[in-house]
Amino acid sequence: MMKLQREFEEKIGYRFQNQKLLVQALTHSSYANEHHLGKQADNERLEFLGDAVLEIVSSEFLFHRYPKHPEGELTRLRASMVCEPTLAFCTRELELGKYLLLGKGEDQTGGRERKSILSDALEAIIGAIYLDGGFANAKEFIFRFVLNDIEHKQLFFDSKTILQEVVQGSYSEELHYHLISEEGPDHDKKFVVEARIGTVVYGKGMGRTKKGAEQEAAYHTLLQLREQEPRG
Repeated sequence: MMKLQREFEEKIGYRFQNQKLLVQALTHSSYANEHHLGKQADNERLEFLGDAVLEIVSSEFLFHRYPKHPEGELTRLRASMVCEPTLAFCTRELELGKYLLLGKGEDQTGGRERKSILSDALEAIIGAIYLDGGFANAKEFIFRFVLNDIEHKQLFFDSKTILQEVVQGSYSEELHYHLISEEGPDHDKKFVVEARIGTVVYGKGMGRTKKGAEQEAAYHTLLQLREQEPRG
C-alpha cells in the first residue's frame, strides 16, 4: 500500500508530512468497518472539512473570474462545479478509484467507479491536505484538479442541456437517448445509453442511473460534434 500512496502523491504533486492523513482520506467506511478500525478511521470527517475548503476556494475563484455575475448566477455556477458528478469527473485524471481502500463487498460491486465514493474521497483529500500543509496547499490542489479547464467541466455538467440546444439549432432530426443495456441488482445497477440524432448514433454513456448514463452520452456526443466542426 505504501507504494500506491507514494504513486498517488506523485500524481497530485504533494508529499504528506503526516501519512496517516493520506491513508484516512483514502479509507472508505466499508474498509474501516470490515477491518474494525473504528468510526474515526474512515474519510467522512475529512470529507466534511474538505467540502468547506472547496466551497470557499471555488467561491473566491468565481467571484474574481466573473465580476459582473449576480449572486444567483455565481451560486448556480458553484453548485455545478462542486456537485457529485463533476467532482467524480475531476478524479479521472488522478485515477483516484485505484488508490481507495474499500471493503471487499464495495470493491466487488464497482465501488471504485461509484461517483459518490469518488467525489467524497476527493473532498477528503482536500481536507487532508488542508490539515497537513495549510490553506495554500489545499488551494493549489483545488486549482490544479478541480478548477482547471472550467469550460470543459461546464460542458460536462450541462451536457444534456447544451446538446439539446445544439441539435435544435442545427439539425432537422430530433435528439433522443436509447437504452442499450441495464445490468446488475437494484443496489448496483449499470445503465448503458446511446445518444442519437435521428437514426445516427453519436456518444455512448455508462452510469449507475439512466440520467447519469444519458449525461455521459451527451457529453461524448458534444465532443464528437466539436471534432466534426470545420476548422477555421
